[in-house]
Amino acid sequence: MNNTEQQYLNIVNACKEVFVKKNNDYGTSWRVLRPISIVDQIYIKAQRIRTIQSLGKQKIEDDILGEWKAIINYGLIALIQEELNDSENWELPTERALALYDKHMQETFELMRNKNHDYGEAWRNMSQESFADLILTKILRLKQIIANDGKTEISEGMDSNFRDIINYAVFALILS
Repeated sequence: MNNTEQQYLNIVNACKEVFVKKNNDYGTSWRVLRPISIVDQIYIKAQRIRTIQSLGKQKIEDDILGEWKAIINYGLIALIQEELNDSENWELPTERALALYDKHMQETFELMRNKNHDYGEAWRNMSQESFADLILTKILRLKQIIANDGKTEISEGMDSNFRDIINYAVFALILS
């Protein structure tokens, strides 16, 4: 396994640890979230990162690394919600939630590997500011896709945008 893949998996394991602990504290209360609510949660996290980057200081002690991790976990929650597509059954056994988390993380990891091959790890020369901006761009795209009832004419769908968001956040953590 190359260095990027190992770094990626280390980040993912740290994010999964947070997901598991939050699941222990709150259960699968996130199941109530509709797509736009998840998009807004990611927006809040990315906008906070951008604001702190722009101002060069922060007043709330929560670190930016935690915000990147939250973006990853909300992206995975979005992919899980998209797969389950049933707003009535909000309870989800822990084992099932973790299996879905792992499934979508693996698919996102494979996407990263494929893009990393084609782009030659160009992300390693990008700035933290670019990752925040690209995530915010994807958020605006997702809002438009939701406004279009999930339909696109030529562009990638919601799942692709969420996977890109997750990967940008992982890259930001690797480079931090």
